[in-house]
Amino acid sequence: MQAWQVHENGEPSEVMRLEDVARPVPGDGQVLLKVRAANINFPDVLMCRGHYQVRPPLPFTPGVEICGETEDGRRVIANPALPHGGFAEYAVADAAALLPTPDSLDDAEAAALHVGYQTGWFGLHRRAHLEAGETLLVHAAAGGVGSAAVQLGKAAGATVIGVVGGADKAAVARELGCDVVVDRRSEDVVAAVKEATGGRGADVIYDPVGGDAYTQSTKVVAFEGRIVVVGFASGTIPSPALNHALVKNYSILGLHWGLYNTKNPKLVQHCHEQLTELAARGAIKPLISERVPLAGAADAVQRLGDGVTTGRIAVVPTGAQA
Repeated sequence: MQAWQVHENGEPSEVMRLEDVARPVPGDGQVLLKVRAANINFPDVLMCRGHYQVRPPLPFTPGVEICGETEDGRRVIANPALPHGGFAEYAVADAAALLPTPDSLDDAEAAALHVGYQTGWFGLHRRAHLEAGETLLVHAAAGGVGSAAVQLGKAAGATVIGVVGGADKAAVARELGCDVVVDRRSEDVVAAVKEATGGRGADVIYDPVGGDAYTQSTKVVAFEGRIVVVGFASGTIPSPALNHALVKNYSILGLHWGLYNTKNPKLVQHCHEQLTELAARGAIKPLISERVPLAGAADAVQRLGDGVTTGRIAVVPTGAQA
């Protein structure tokens, strides 16, 4: 089969190589899956660079979430068991962790429903306890992680402010349903958010960016507000001033969704049921900006790493339907 292999760490476009390799052999409790579509996530970029908290042995195949097909023809959503990731024609995954694919979504959309939407659901509901009528601010609102949070926030009855970089991404954020869109390249984020909220600030802030975005968050978080730290796409990990959190009376919440798979897997299943219901009634729908063939995966991963993509890019192996 064909699979992308990373033999050394570096930029995805430089270290990912499309090679002919043997099909992976499932271990105990695992199943072999034909990859119907694989979604590109920022952890794929970080793993190529060697900067992710999980470091699979070299060589490895990136791709942390897929829509796959079992040997008996069932469509499932899975996190492949590394080092046999999803940017390949076949992958392996833990049988106990397979999730049914919602009938309302095609392969590419189903592949994008898992990590980003689970992260959003846990971040907004489990950690921040977002309530209807509250104001949610989402950084990188036009990206894969941000777009999921925007849709989930709207589904929960929140007023959503989306922060983006550039006019094209601002248009995407509006289409996603953001009530207010702030272009950080042409606007003062802090001033714009304060104006939009009458000076009160945002009740919940969803931050997959870090760096300057986190600093802005601390300036616009409301009384008893909650900042959910999801990731550091900017490449800069903030050092929170805890005296500031004390004086302004806000919470800083960390979210590592992957831990729930081992600490409380029943919650992951419950979350998937909630997401499936939301998808069935059209309240959420993964934004697939591109569907690329397997040969285009390295370029797509690099573009995600460079911050020039919107929504999700799905890798669709030859012969799969998306």
